Amino acid sequence: MTGLDLDWPFFDTRHRQLARELKTWAAANLIASHSDDVEAEVRALVAKLGAAGFLGLTIADGALDVRSLAIARATLAYHSGLADFAFAMQGLGSGAISLFGTARQRAQYLSQVASGQSIAAFAMTEPATGSDAANISTTATRDGDDYVINGEKTYISNGQIADVITLFARTGEADGARGISAFILPGGTPGLEVAERIHAIAPHPLARLTLTDVRLPASAMLGLPGEGFKVAMQTLTLFRVTVGAAALGFARRALDEAIAFSTSRKLGDATLADNAVTQANLAEMALAIDASALLIARAAWAQDKPEIAGDDNRRAAAMAKLHATEAAQKVIDMAVQLHGGVGVTKGAVVESLYREIRALRIYEGASEVQRVIIARDLLKEHRS
Repeated sequence: MTGLDLDWPFFDTRHRQLARELKTWAAANLIASHSDDVEAEVRALVAKLGAAGFLGLTIADGALDVRSLAIARATLAYHSGLADFAFAMQGLGSGAISLFGTARQRAQYLSQVASGQSIAAFAMTEPATGSDAANISTTATRDGDDYVINGEKTYISNGQIADVITLFARTGEADGARGISAFILPGGTPGLEVAERIHAIAPHPLARLTLTDVRLPASAMLGLPGEGFKVAMQTLTLFRVTVGAAALGFARRALDEAIAFSTSRKLGDATLADNAVTQANLAEMALAIDASALLIARAAWAQDKPEIAGDDNRRAAAMAKLHATEAAQKVIDMAVQLHGGVGVTKGAVVESLYREIRALRIYEGASEVQRVIIARDLLKEHRS
């Protein structure tokens, strides 16, 4: 169902058990369509996922299990794009705390994220800096035992409803990436304002945030001063594979919808599925899905097994994210085309998938950025 074959040697018994539990839970608790109040719905989904125990996968006292995260995202995305969003942001928003937080920081925040009592967010993007994250302009100025933060963040998922935000700001230890630090910013802190609710093609809670003389204690810093870019990149690399897994879940759902529609749609004395062109398209969709699944399984396994695969798995993660998101866009487009007018009718599953998939080729490293990562790694390998 998710596109991942759990009998592959990349996965263990616990992963297969997780997949079964999630599949049963998702079928009983999730729907593909959503209400107009996405903020309330995300809150409800986070609470549901927390009560069911699945948000525990998004936190760790150290290393996270990327294969479990990938299975969860592929399964949730198959059933509901918003459920996948709710799950993923709990992980991305708190991932830096799992990886770099002190014992006190982890104790203070992670259990609340895992239970669904706190909603998490990750605030790096600014109006003038998207992929160029090393040049963010939000500042954090030391003032005694505090930092005073001023600036603006945009396209922040969960920005308007977050209880805990991983925030990146320039502390000035050096130019560029080496002068950025990471902070834990509680929602509702004085000076933090929701300047705009952003409405995207897929209904997700997005916001532009302003920070005016926001005061945080120095103890709110994640890692060391000037290490924020490293914190961000390691967190994003960890979750990059799971973006591909979500795309895989969307693509698998699109293929299943295409098969169901084509086998029931009459075409003369036969069905649409009996047409050779339709069969060729279904075969191409299945091929793209299986290729993505293999890349995702390899990359997730490599991140979970650095003692075998090595510590540097950026290329594998980039390949998995790039191929899975680009392939899913094509698969879903083919499914919409096969459905004809039904495919572009609001409320159709494939129409919803068409809107959901587009952002995945942009966030957590756009496709163009992934190509650069892959190429530079290849050239580095060749020159060494």
